[in-house]
Amino acid sequence: MVMTQPIPPAHQAPKVPAAPEVFVNRIFAIKTTSKQERTVADNILKAIDTKATDIKVTAIIVPNELQGYVLLETPEQRNRIEQLVELIAHARAVAKGETSLAEVGHFLIPKPVVAGIDEGTIVELIAGPFKGEKAVVKRVDSAKEEITVELYESIVPIPITVRGDNVRVVEKFADR
Repeated sequence: MVMTQPIPPAHQAPKVPAAPEVFVNRIFAIKTTSKQERTVADNILKAIDTKATDIKVTAIIVPNELQGYVLLETPEQRNRIEQLVELIAHARAVAKGETSLAEVGHFLIPKPVVAGIDEGTIVELIAGPFKGEKAVVKRVDSAKEEITVELYESIVPIPITVRGDNVRVVEKFADR
């Protein structure tokens, strides 16, 4: 007796393995209560971690320059994000339309600490032994993120080099 393999009928197509699902991430801007951007982001993260929602979120961005909004990257549709907004305290609405990565990319690049500080700017030292003293900026080193200042009210001008995040701008050079 000879064994043969059954021949599939002509009307049956051969089985092809299914292609994996491809998710296209979208970026939505969520309107929040004023000064509650960080709270909204934390609440979204908490809802996802505690499995209070099955909505998938890839990234949450809370840019300081964008007051009243939280950016959400997700493969979900807009209506699912609206459902998420209803669950989250201080989240008000989803802004119309989607945002592209090109539009929000500049929020992802860190700005140098010394950005916006120029020679002649009056600053207040907020850390170190001269904390609380006002000084005039004499030199800015963007590569090291340091500035050289001279104390404003000192009798002998002594240059002091401090980190850029240890000062607070009091008055810009152009303001005078």
